[in-house]
Amino acid sequence: MSLNKTILDRLAVDLNLPSSNDEHKLNNALRLLAKWRHLLIQNTFIQNHGTSILSGPFKGINFLSGSLEGCYVPKLLGCYEQPLHKHIEDIISEKYEIILNIGSAEGYYATGFAKRMPETLVLAFDLNLKVRKPIIELLKNNSVTNCTYSDIIFLPDQFQSFSQKKTLVFCDIEGEEKGLLDLKLAPSLEKMDIVVESHDCLVKGMTNTIIERFSKTHDIEVVTDDGARQLSNMPRWFFDLAHLDQILSCWEWRSGPTPWLILKARN
Repeated sequence: MSLNKTILDRLAVDLNLPSSNDEHKLNNALRLLAKWRHLLIQNTFIQNHGTSILSGPFKGINFLSGSLEGCYVPKLLGCYEQPLHKHIEDIISEKYEIILNIGSAEGYYATGFAKRMPETLVLAFDLNLKVRKPIIELLKNNSVTNCTYSDIIFLPDQFQSFSQKKTLVFCDIEGEEKGLLDLKLAPSLEKMDIVVESHDCLVKGMTNTIIERFSKTHDIEVVTDDGARQLSNMPRWFFDLAHLDQILSCWEWRSGPTPWLILKARN
């Protein structure tokens, strides 16, 4: 069955589901159609440019031909989570001994950090067993040897194992950060820098909870995202796209706010 037929069938089912909330139906339909269009743009990008990341902090990384979770094209454009880019460069300049990338997905950040920080050991963790093959492929394609992947559950008491190293915790675990990043359960976090995506859209009040926990031990910056993106050095074919397609190319599929918190240990 073709992608178009699959989307049409899904759209017909969604629009005909019994519901008194037509606005909800239309919102779901809009997101479905936008994702469909995003996939078509993805094919256009790969046909014209391949899978090399165009710009941003991980420019030149040979990425995968698809993404297991969420959007794909913004990663190739190099504008993915652009408000975080300054902080990514700060991380790279810090020369951490260890980066714990907890919630690595297919390895976009793990590979990017490892490639740009060859003296740093990057440990990637993700419970989704489907990421094993793509993350290993991504590391191999970019000749990265200072990064390993594990599917173990990373528990708070495991932070202690890295307490004697200059360690950064880079965390994106879809709301589970509330149970993991807790000084009472993991006191060694007091001396570690932390960059965490806070999923207020999944757990109400998550950002405030993390801030309250670490306000006495860390300097904290909240990085929000208004969706605006600045693109540079785009190829000619990108400017030939319809304006809506250009906008959808930068869309990251988020359903609600997911601010990043930058926590710098004072000690």
